[in-house]
Amino acid sequence: MVRVGVVGLGKMGIMHACLLSTFANVEVGALCDKSRLMRKIAKGAFRGAQITDTLEGFSGLDLDAIYVLTPIPSHYSIIKQIYDADLVKNIFVEKTLTSNYSHSAELCALSEQHQKEGITMVGYMKRFGVTFNQAKQLLEKEVLGELESFEAYAFSSDFADAPSGSTLSKARGGVIEDLGSHVVDLAEWLFGDLKVTETKVNSQISLGSEDDIGFSVTNKEGLVGHFEVSWRKNNYRMPEFGLSIQGTKGTLDVNDDVVKLTLSGSVPKRWYRHDMADNVGFLLGGPEYYRENQQFIHALIKGEPTESSFKNTLKVDYILEQVRQQANE
Repeated sequence: MVRVGVVGLGKMGIMHACLLSTFANVEVGALCDKSRLMRKIAKGAFRGAQITDTLEGFSGLDLDAIYVLTPIPSHYSIIKQIYDADLVKNIFVEKTLTSNYSHSAELCALSEQHQKEGITMVGYMKRFGVTFNQAKQLLEKEVLGELESFEAYAFSSDFADAPSGSTLSKARGGVIEDLGSHVVDLAEWLFGDLKVTETKVNSQISLGSEDDIGFSVTNKEGLVGHFEVSWRKNNYRMPEFGLSIQGTKGTLDVNDDVVKLTLSGSVPKRWYRHDMADNVGFLLGGPEYYRENQQFIHALIKGEPTESSFKNTLKVDYILEQVRQQANE
């Protein structure tokens, strides 16, 4: 039995806590949130769990892992406190690891000090989408020949109607972390190490807010790519992520719902999500969330590292840092 604690009972915290409670070998033993209302709700929903408003309340509970599911700007201080107090060695955190590269690098170093016994994971759940996994398999088979370029996007309508001067977008840390990090992680996962070459950031909602971002990248093989990220797009009630990849033999287009392979001189071939056995043990929020929890719990039991560990996803934070540095030059 794996005993876990959950910090943060917002949308992501409630979802992960509920998903974890469906695993036969997982016990949600403790939950933490500053809100009295959320603690009251949690007390009724997770009977027997320790409910607290501070991390100190997790001490002495013999937890195997802690999930950090608070807003991105708070990740650094919470994870550092977990390590400093030696509450657990196994940590799952929703993306991104922190709000800046130096803090992420520090936590990565701390995690490596605990690595002999500890497992870490950052919640880049798009890696667990059936369409993106299909695209990865096709690229590994080199169906496109030599890769030449790609276009990537991440769009939502979260702040499409936000009034000028609103501070709501800043509270979520900026679109590059909140939304763009997913598609950056996908690109790193598919293509390897990328380097930022050009950046443009628009602050439309308030001074200094990151609302629309475009940036270009390259890698050591000469592949060039461009990203467009915005949470002010109309008609994207649900966030959408996608890539269009060009190779010497054709084009591969992939988003959350479909994969399309178009080879030179051939009729396009499509794989739709609903035909790809996209089934999980319990559906809540999307199948990807169940699968990432499944991998984390499996890694804890087997003592194996996860693909999206602190160390492996640190390069995502580095790219975000490059984007911001170039935007400020």
